[in-house]
Amino acid sequence: MPLHRLTQIVMGVPDVERTAAYYEDFGLTPATPLPSAGPAQPTRTLSTADGGEQLRIVYSARRRLVELGVGADDLDDLDRVAAALAKLGVPVDRTPTAVSAVDLGTEVLVRVELAPRLRQSPVPAPVFNVPGLQTRLHERAPGILRTEPVRPRKLGHVVLGSTDQEASQRFFQAGVGFKVSDTVKGLAAFMRCSTDHHNVLVQQAPVAFLHHTSWQVDDVDEIGRGATAMLEADPDRHTWGLGRHHIGSNFFWYLKDPAGNFSEYYSDLDCIVDDALWTPGVFEEGAKALYAWGPPPPPSFLAPEDLAALMAGAHTPAR
Repeated sequence: MPLHRLTQIVMGVPDVERTAAYYEDFGLTPATPLPSAGPAQPTRTLSTADGGEQLRIVYSARRRLVELGVGADDLDDLDRVAAALAKLGVPVDRTPTAVSAVDLGTEVLVRVELAPRLRQSPVPAPVFNVPGLQTRLHERAPGILRTEPVRPRKLGHVVLGSTDQEASQRFFQAGVGFKVSDTVKGLAAFMRCSTDHHNVLVQQAPVAFLHHTSWQVDDVDEIGRGATAMLEADPDRHTWGLGRHHIGSNFFWYLKDPAGNFSEYYSDLDCIVDDALWTPGVFEEGAKALYAWGPPPPPSFLAPEDLAALMAGAHTPAR
């Protein structure tokens, strides 16, 4: 596919420094700060192990996703995106290396830009002892011997609330060029711009907001180690996990940053290399659409506690 990955997100929050400190604890590496708009409005940039500078945190009066970057291969891809968005009646800003447009339902500026494809060095396949087959002999499981801090490999996906889910899905699918992997009937669409099962999930909501960001780690042991370290520092960060999703199949553990955004460690996500070999499913709203096993999601995950405040703040222009 000519689109191939998420390049970077710009997250707007009221307290940049506290939020950046959280994501450092989460395992992202701080990069050199970009010039700020003033002493009270710093900008912080953080990197993943494989994806480079993938999170930029800026000041906003309310928490929100400001920008979403999508990688494309060449100028022809940009031309196709610009033409498709124009056909939908969406205003487009075109530069020599990018096409930008705002999805009104999520209020996010989506920037499709020329970017190199992500190259990841494979990690050793885990060795498990299973009934009838003992392959790890006379040694402890590698996962319990790790001591280094957990470092997310890349930004995997973002989940956005949209005040017009159908229009947002049309923007990403017919306009930008995402492909639909699965849907929850009348509620949400899981869409991909890479071989990952989903890179953007858009769900119907009373206000446009960022629900969560999701960051790939090596395996389920890294999910557990990362979440354990985060909770040892602050137990109130816990939101939901450990579990395994049904849609996407990935292991997950969700935590909450100081601004109220959820952040997810994930591993073992479904991979779609040949579109002809994947049949999108249509799921009913309910437990199966959320998880295969694990604790039930707390009400605050389904409807964030600050949703009413976000709805009130939406009437005030964010800076």
